[in-house]
Amino acid sequence: MFENLRKINIKTAVFMGICFYSLSVLIHILIISGIIPLSWVNGGRSDSIATQLPISIVNSVISIIGGTLTLIVGANRLYKFNREISIILWLFVIFWSFGFIQQLFGTPFEKIVCSLLLLLGVISNLRMAIEKR
Repeated sequence: MFENLRKINIKTAVFMGICFYSLSVLIHILIISGIIPLSWVNGGRSDSIATQLPISIVNSVISIIGGTLTLIVGANRLYKFNREISIILWLFVIFWSFGFIQQLFGTPFEKIVCSLLLLLGVISNLRMAIEKR
């Protein structure tokens, strides 16, 4: 399985990761600004912006950290990956995989849009995590 994923160029994986993290932050900005209704996200359980705001802020911060890590991986692709970056990437793979499964049980917006976006994140982070050292 990993050999098939290694066929994806690392530059492509970095680009996919940047797209994933950028779109994740964009979705949360749209949620906070009220363009995406609260009934479409968080399984429809958020009653007000006050309950959704901390969730969106934490997820945006995690996405910014992941995007920064993706840029570091892209800049250092000619050098050996260090073990710490690899461990963090594997943690992101686990985190985004769990999120993907959760989205499949959510609202139609989460099933259609968010699950595909998370699948992009899982693939890109997995490809970067299995990069040969």
